[in-house]
Amino acid sequence: MKKVLKVIGIIAAIAAALAAVYVIINKIKEKTAPQGYDEDNYVSCSCLDDDFVSETVAE
Repeated sequence: MKKVLKVIGIIAAIAAALAAVYVIINKIKEKTAPQGYDEDNYVSCSCLDDDFVSETVAE
């Protein structure tokens, strides 16, 4: 019975440590995000890609 409780305690400690790391990472991300940054409305600029092909025709 003691071994089972010890294993459960170790698993709980690992889960708590992972939860703490997750919270810390999220707080750091919030501080480093630029003002007005909205992940849901983020659009990448594909014009910076090496294989970008413009749809406009140069005359």
